[in-house]
Amino acid sequence: MVIALLLVILLALIVINVPIAVALAVAGVAGLLLTEGPGALVTVALDMYDGSTKFSLIAIPMFVLAGAIMNASGITVRLINFVSALIGFVRGGLAMVNVGVSLFFAEISGSAVADVAALGSIMIPEMKKRGYPKEFAAALTSSSASLAIIIPPSIPMILYAVSAGTSIEQLFVAGVAPGLLGAAGLMGVAYYFARRYNLPVEEAFNLRRVRETFIDALPTFALPVIILGGIFGGFVTATEAAGLAVLASIVVGIWYREVDLRKLKSAMLDGGMQTAVVMLLVAASVLMGGFLTRAQVPQQMAADLLAFTDNKYIILLILNIFFLVIGFFLHSAAAIILVVPIVVPLIHGAGIDPVHFGLVVTLNLAIGQQTPPVASVLITACSIARANIWEVSKVNLPFIIVLLTVLMICTYVPAIPMFLVEYFYR
Repeated sequence: MVIALLLVILLALIVINVPIAVALAVAGVAGLLLTEGPGALVTVALDMYDGSTKFSLIAIPMFVLAGAIMNASGITVRLINFVSALIGFVRGGLAMVNVGVSLFFAEISGSAVADVAALGSIMIPEMKKRGYPKEFAAALTSSSASLAIIIPPSIPMILYAVSAGTSIEQLFVAGVAPGLLGAAGLMGVAYYFARRYNLPVEEAFNLRRVRETFIDALPTFALPVIILGGIFGGFVTATEAAGLAVLASIVVGIWYREVDLRKLKSAMLDGGMQTAVVMLLVAASVLMGGFLTRAQVPQQMAADLLAFTDNKYIILLILNIFFLVIGFFLHSAAAIILVVPIVVPLIHGAGIDPVHFGLVVTLNLAIGQQTPPVASVLITACSIARANIWEVSKVNLPFIIVLLTVLMICTYVPAIPMFLVEYFYR
């Protein structure tokens, strides 16, 4: 009865546009009051503080800052120039460039919204200028930006690992193969569109231009080597790698001597606000998580579902559907904070590897970023392209199918995403 009342309170607050973090905190406080009385509220502030100051969470603002520095110092433009020289000779080459640069930018920022805001402001106008339909430009940019939460580093993966008590580094490693599969699939769909609509070839292949743009972008290539090499080699933790990413981005920015301070300030402010929202969610989730744990809700839910079926693949199917549905209505951070602590006992009881499940959750939420009504990444791309969200959604459907296909592969053929984890850590 108490659980039903809290759910009503939470949904009512969200419907009247109360921020999710506030609604979650109010519902958690109400639950503690109803079940344990006012005495349970004595340590609320301390619990929230402890929950939001975990060392692992420092990686979130660090990766956001690294992406901001990267975009403000000419690094992004040099990446675009190199990838364009490398694959611009293919029909629809600029669409391929879009995916390729998103793949690289994803290795720095860890945020799909940061990715689409940074790259979309450059790529979408350029694609429109070259004759690409604005709906196609927005759809491709939006979908390729979602690679940012699949390819390491990934802010949602950090949040999942903290919520589920699992390894951030192993999650990052597990994301490599799905990210590359997703990029290949998006490029394949983009090439199909290019052939069908006779989209332009950007330039003939010129080895000299490839060499020149490669040399110009060479300092930039040190960034993923430092971040991913450090993590995969076991030299640094994910949090330490985030600090190294900021330092390396600053050094590369100084090398190019093109730091746009106005753009950097704006990106840092946006990143600060994004981080603040995430931290508020984490802090509020401590209250709700504490109440649910004391009330044995996750354990009871796990027992009920396991009594229905103990087949882990059926359980994964149910959870996939569940996360896809909540992805329509919640941002990825909110979905992880709200749901993951509840389902963790279930995945342990079903014998599902928490790292594998973290990847499944991340892929589901990447798809959720493309599906209205919330669709934060899609909305950002549509805003830049000045395109109607529903028209863009129609064009985006084949790209979403690619992401769904990667999700199904990773869910039911876990050897594909997990082989690197097995190689490096087990």
